[in-house]
Amino acid sequence: MTKPVVLVAEELSEAGLAVLGADFEVRHTDGADRSQLLPALADVDALIIRSATQVDAEAIAAAPKLRVVARAGVGLDNVDVEAATKAGVMVVNAPTSNITSAAEHTIALILASARNVAQAHAALKGGEWKRSKYTGVELDQKVVGILGLGKIGQLVAQRLQPFGVEIIAYDPYLQPARAAAMGVRLVSLDELLQQSDFITVHLPKSKETIGLIGDRELHMVKPTVRIINVARGGIIDENALYAALKEGRVAGAGIDVFAKEPCTDSPLFEFDQVVVTPHLGASTHEAQEKAGTQVARSVKLALAGEFVPDAVNVQGGAVAEDVKPGLPLTEKLGRIFTALAGEVATRLDIEVRGEIASQDVRVLELAALKGVFTDVVEDAVTYVNAPLLAKDRGVAVELLTSTESPDWRNVITVHGVLADGRTVSVSGTLSGPRQIMKIVEVNGYAMEIEPTEHLAFFTYTDRPGIVGIVGRLLGEHNVNIASMQVSRDVKGGKALIALTVDTAIPAEVVEQIAQEIGADSGRTVDLED
Repeated sequence: MTKPVVLVAEELSEAGLAVLGADFEVRHTDGADRSQLLPALADVDALIIRSATQVDAEAIAAAPKLRVVARAGVGLDNVDVEAATKAGVMVVNAPTSNITSAAEHTIALILASARNVAQAHAALKGGEWKRSKYTGVELDQKVVGILGLGKIGQLVAQRLQPFGVEIIAYDPYLQPARAAAMGVRLVSLDELLQQSDFITVHLPKSKETIGLIGDRELHMVKPTVRIINVARGGIIDENALYAALKEGRVAGAGIDVFAKEPCTDSPLFEFDQVVVTPHLGASTHEAQEKAGTQVARSVKLALAGEFVPDAVNVQGGAVAEDVKPGLPLTEKLGRIFTALAGEVATRLDIEVRGEIASQDVRVLELAALKGVFTDVVEDAVTYVNAPLLAKDRGVAVELLTSTESPDWRNVITVHGVLADGRTVSVSGTLSGPRQIMKIVEVNGYAMEIEPTEHLAFFTYTDRPGIVGIVGRLLGEHNVNIASMQVSRDVKGGKALIALTVDTAIPAEVVEQIAQEIGADSGRTVDLED
């Protein structure tokens, strides 16, 4: 069997390569050299990069088999995510690989700025002993303002607690109670600027945050404030900061990132009270190793068609622990739906009911779509291209949630309307401590049956003798029944017989059973991988 090809276009940690192991054919190229990169992409399934490789529309077009681009780091400025999504290519990064390193570097710059470490170091190495010139300030009893209380901002807050500081934060997307639980008081941006002795930036770079700290804001701060940026260049207006430092409206700064990088010449460099580093926030051995192993794991998941929590062009984001067990169940429900329908629906509703509906369950919609199209198209179906396949086929999709579930703790339903107006539905749940998968409804008929590899469903008019006929015909063709259930709407009305069998039922046998029992429909489902 041919192994999937993974092209490593920049340096990847040994630990990352070890995660890929022997399951893949790993090739290497110089991603910064377009003349090497483009031809190397011709037959690759996955591409692993860092920051030097430009993955634009041209590169994506040069890789017709490409299924995933993995950035061993956080930033994706060098990846055309829109072009990748249109091509059905998953884009992943390693969003948590550097958070500890970035938080620790922030603390380092706060302390260096407070105690004039870099300046005193340079002076002493230059032969000058100037104790009084480099008198600093303590953190104890000071107010530290954190702009952005995401993962890194939270780690910074945790690390600052032992210094005896008061921590305030500006983050419009965080609930005050959540901040209070971390010992942080949420305030407005203006309040943070006015009250802080130290300000540290931990916001993503976006249209809303570029230039967030500009001339107006720097006229509001204390003249003793020290400003730290280990997030992204451009969030602080460097010209405005220069003016504030020049006019004595800001006491100092610690800058790790710049609007244009690499930056080896900046007006900010003229100030003795400005500590600068060349974007070292993620530059630790540990962060590089974590980045390599995280993206390697994501590549393995992506090429296996599994959900990848770190994919940036997949709706849903990180999956709650309570939701994860529902992914394989929902995918199977989608495959069963397609087998029962025998065609692509014009409309699909994915209904999630019960306790898990209080979580973010958008990923279950993706799992359902992946299942619906797995046996419809020849190409591999992933969490990225499944929504695109639905859109291309004009399928309207909606996710419906409710915490009310009268019969089951949690239940997931894939319900669809076909072109002729007929409806098809299949519901499932996870039962007991071992979270056993069960199909609990098909087209309105109640049942409890495990979704094993081989299933069959026959709808017919309820009458005696049907079970015997089905058992006899399957036995004659050496198909062993593992379980069988009969469900009916009313006595003598319509009934559904559901079977799990040890081997696939040949199509001619299905037809023979349907004819002998006068079935309205007979469908088999093979869930083998």
